[in-house]
Amino acid sequence: MSRNVKVGLIQVATPFDEKWSIEQIKNAAVEKHLPLIEKAGKEGVQILGLQEIFNGPYFCPSQDPRWYEAAESVPGPTTELMAKYAKKYDMAMVVPVYEREQAGVYYNSAAMIDADGAYLGKYRKNHIPHTSGFWEKYFFKPGNLGYPTFQTKYAKVGLYICYDRHFPEGARLLGLNGAEIVFNPSATVAGLSQYLWKVEQPAHAVANGYFVAASNRVGTEAPWNIGRFYGSSYIVDPRGNFLATASENSDELVVATCDLDLIEEVRRTWQFFRDRRPETYGGLVEL
Repeated sequence: MSRNVKVGLIQVATPFDEKWSIEQIKNAAVEKHLPLIEKAGKEGVQILGLQEIFNGPYFCPSQDPRWYEAAESVPGPTTELMAKYAKKYDMAMVVPVYEREQAGVYYNSAAMIDADGAYLGKYRKNHIPHTSGFWEKYFFKPGNLGYPTFQTKYAKVGLYICYDRHFPEGARLLGLNGAEIVFNPSATVAGLSQYLWKVEQPAHAVANGYFVAASNRVGTEAPWNIGRFYGSSYIVDPRGNFLATASENSDELVVATCDLDLIEEVRRTWQFFRDRRPETYGGLVEL
């Protein structure tokens, strides 16, 4: 009997007005997501992933300290709210938010909530870009929790966030740590990354024999206007096949059924884990 898991991703354009308070901004973003979260639950989605810092705009083109006010504890008010929907629909959820650990210490994080509403833990984005339009080191400390995986009711889930996807080392560690499905919530705009978006994560899925669920927001966000967030959220299988793909410009829920038994079948065919040579890779951490 196949181990089928119904996986969903939500992509939306974030509502935002500079005149709003931080609380109003966060509330508007959550309200924008709720109809699609409800839709996912009613359609029987078993694991749902939200986009990077889903409860607000991608504010990193600025270096405005105002946005520190958007950070919150994890677990905290937003994860507690999402836990109610997880429990309501018996649906595990990936909930990415801006995390405040203590005064002056902030992370780009994603919480894992199980189908009964229980908080399972969090991942903190490890690779932090700092380049034109993406001043993330101003807002985020690099993650310090490694590459954990989380046993949900339906599957063992690994988390990666946006820029992390360019680094195959962490993607491999997620597989070695038992991930069956890796979620990558992102905020990325059209340009050089758009081709890589279609290549890198399917390659991670193939190299590690797991499913990947990659989400990206849509629309443009003033006042920064760094480009068009091109959506194209998708779910791929361990062979790199696209099971479902969203559009480039619409608020959407994308859903696919993942047969977890395919992981074993693929890994028996391509014995990448068996044929690893970790004793030869020391140079990776020495250079």
